[in-house]
Amino acid sequence: MTTLSTAHPVRSLAPLVKAKRLAYLMWERPNLNKAEAFLNDFGLHTAFKTNDVLHMRGTASAPFCYMVKKSREARFIGFGLEVEKLEDLNTLATTFNVAVQTQIKPATGHFIELTDPAGFTVHVAHGLTDLPELTTRQAMPHNTAAETPRINKTQRSNPHADVIRLGHVVLEVANYQEVSAWYTNTFGLIPSDIQVLPDGSPAVTFFRLNLGQTPTDHHTLALAQGFMATYSHAAFEVMDADAVGMGQRALRERGYKHAWGIGRHILGSQIFDYWNDPWMSKHEHYCDGDVFTEEHPTGIHPVNREAMAQWGQPMPSSFTKPKMTPQAIAALSKNLKTAPDLTVKKLITLAKIFA
Repeated sequence: MTTLSTAHPVRSLAPLVKAKRLAYLMWERPNLNKAEAFLNDFGLHTAFKTNDVLHMRGTASAPFCYMVKKSREARFIGFGLEVEKLEDLNTLATTFNVAVQTQIKPATGHFIELTDPAGFTVHVAHGLTDLPELTTRQAMPHNTAAETPRINKTQRSNPHADVIRLGHVVLEVANYQEVSAWYTNTFGLIPSDIQVLPDGSPAVTFFRLNLGQTPTDHHTLALAQGFMATYSHAAFEVMDADAVGMGQRALRERGYKHAWGIGRHILGSQIFDYWNDPWMSKHEHYCDGDVFTEEHPTGIHPVNREAMAQWGQPMPSSFTKPKMTPQAIAALSKNLKTAPDLTVKKLITLAKIFA
């Protein structure tokens, strides 16, 4: 087993609260109609729309899982987590000295707005009213060499992929340890798996919710060591592998840019397929992911390109080679001076691993 020679993210013994769900993503886009068209084609449903804001939902009961505000620039803002009790919301509001706000549309409830150490906006919500689930097909029965549940029936899937729910979000940060500790200490997130460099220093951590004995996704949030704070991708659960495949066909026919897949991950085990939206932000369809309860231990693994998938094409360079814009170069220069986790040696090591 790979061991660690340096400090790494650990679960908190006394977090402020325990988040119960990844509620939604928050974006800014210059064209809400273009954003809506992609998200509809991707498998989300329009829940609420004005000239200034767009809310999208899956087929599950969550009132929305994707919020887009109209803006001159296109950027990822952050995400929302939901807590079980109003007391939890008040605890965080007092700790961080922020006001509790009212959520009105498309669902009633309350939330506070925080900023994590990387600069991402984090909403913490409570009491978001559920909506009736949308009708979708059942999982398709599969005949195998051992069992044949489908007799005298053919196999036909829908020509698109209905998204059921938002599953996880993956971010890159420069101040990796600080951000990791903030999420474990504030929201009780548990490291499910950690990928480490040859010197033992952590490079990627997959965090899950702590729902006690209720099984929860292998990861709700993943943090990767980068040289700046940036969005990597978000993942949305669909019914089964047929939905992943039909999603790929539908998006390809509509002319969107494919990013990676189809394949099966190693850490998390999901069958996956990634697509770029019109602003080249990666969105993932997935199914058949691992779920853990609170007692499952943290796994430690070497980071390398082969560790990203059990089968399918190798991970493309677009996932590991950032665009060196003037803003990115400025962030790199600043963070090499100020972020204790970021060194030239570490960046060179990561570049060699994913070359």
